[in-house]
Amino acid sequence: MRLAIGLWSLLFYASLLIWILEQSSARKTTIRYKKGIIKDHDHDHDPSSHVHHVMMNDDPSVNVFFTPNDLKIGKTIPIYFSEMNHSVSPRLLTKEESDSIPFSLSELPNLLDYFSFPKDSPQAKAMEYTLTQCQLEPIKGETRFCATTLESMLDFASDSFGSGVRFRVLTTTHLKNPTALLQNYTVLGEPKEIIARRMIGCHTMPYPYAVFYCHSQGSGSENKVFEVSLVGEYGERVEAAAVCHMDTSRWDRDHVSFHVLGVEPGSSPVCHFFPSDNLVWVPLPSSI
Repeated sequence: MRLAIGLWSLLFYASLLIWILEQSSARKTTIRYKKGIIKDHDHDHDPSSHVHHVMMNDDPSVNVFFTPNDLKIGKTIPIYFSEMNHSVSPRLLTKEESDSIPFSLSELPNLLDYFSFPKDSPQAKAMEYTLTQCQLEPIKGETRFCATTLESMLDFASDSFGSGVRFRVLTTTHLKNPTALLQNYTVLGEPKEIIARRMIGCHTMPYPYAVFYCHSQGSGSENKVFEVSLVGEYGERVEAAAVCHMDTSRWDRDHVSFHVLGVEPGSSPVCHFFPSDNLVWVPLPSSI
C-alpha cells in the first residue's frame, strides 16, 4: 500500500511539475530582477470577493460567464480567454525565496522599495490590491489562502481535502494560441462533470512574482466542475475547465456576472471558464 501511494505521489508531482515548466518556459524573471513586470490582472472570478465590481461595457474580459443551460452540444458561447505571454509571466518562488520576502500589507512600503516601484505607480496599486485581497477574512463556510510556492499550494489542498485524500489538478488547455482573445466558441461534445464533494479554485493575482489566490467552500456547497471541449470560430480547439456555482443567493448584487447574464442573486446558477493560468483542484474519485 505504501508503495502504491508513493508511486501515485511521484506521478502526481511529475505531472504537476511538467505543467509548471510549460507555464514557466522562456521565463527570465528572477527575484533579483527588481523591475519585474506585473501583468494586467484579468477579471476577478472569485464570487465571494469583497471588492465592488463595476461592469464595463467595453471590457471583453467579462465574457467568461454562462449558465448550465449553455452546456449543450452545439451551443455557441462568446468567451474571452486571456493571452498568455510566458516570457514575462512571473514565476512561483522557492520556499527559501518566499521565506525571505515578507508578504503583508503592512510591509508594502518596504516591498515597493525592494522591487523599486514608485508608490503611486500601477505596479504599486496592483501589489496593494493583491495584499489586501489575501488578508481579507473569508466568508462563512469558506477557506482561502494565497500561495506563493508550490509547496504551500499543495499543503493548502491537502489540508482542505483531508488527510490521506488524493487529488488532481485541472486547467484550461489551448491546443494552439487563439487568433482572437474574444470569439465565439462552440461546445463540441457532452461536457464531462467531475464529481467532487469539494473543489479548490486557484486564481493568479497581479504581483512581481506568482501569487495564486486559492479558495474553497465547505463540502455542503453547491458547485459543479466540468471539462468542456470547445472549438473557436477560427478553428482553435480548447479543452476548458469550468465551474458552476449553483447557489448565488449570498453573492454581492453588484457582482459583474449578474450584469453579464442579466440575472439576480439566487435566481440562477452562475458558471465561468478558467483561464489557462488558473488551477482547479479536485479529489480523485476513489478518495471521495
